[in-house]
Amino acid sequence: MTAQEDTRIGGFLAYGTEIENLGIGANAEFPIATSLTISPSLIYYFPREEGGVDFNWFEVNGNANYYFLDTDGAGVYGLAGLNYSRVKVSGDTGFGGTVSASDGRFGLNLGAGANFDIGGAIIPFAEVKYVIIDQGQLVVLGGVRFPI
Repeated sequence: MTAQEDTRIGGFLAYGTEIENLGIGANAEFPIATSLTISPSLIYYFPREEGGVDFNWFEVNGNANYYFLDTDGAGVYGLAGLNYSRVKVSGDTGFGGTVSASDGRFGLNLGAGANFDIGGAIIPFAEVKYVIIDQGQLVVLGGVRFPI
């Protein structure tokens, strides 16, 4: 099995260091050339509250994955791409009202990942990326993909 032969879709759990919270996501991987795939993804971080302020955060990514190692057991790739992150902050004013603000930013992704062939229809994978945006965010994720 080689990394670039089939389209894959999947889901994963992620942790972001700037939001300091877990998220859930979905992604796909579309082969476009030998050793190269396009991989869009969406991550929704679970809402969190800190000091009376609620944080909601999601990100949309469009990455290119280049497979530099592809064996029968694993496919290891480097990734680069675009990121759009949106955060909404809301809280109580203390005077019976609420206040909220939201902001969206574009950034760049750089990282690496690996698919692990365990001999079935499920392909576990892991990824680590750094999002170059404002203070930046390291995202570590792991999940499964299914060939379609």
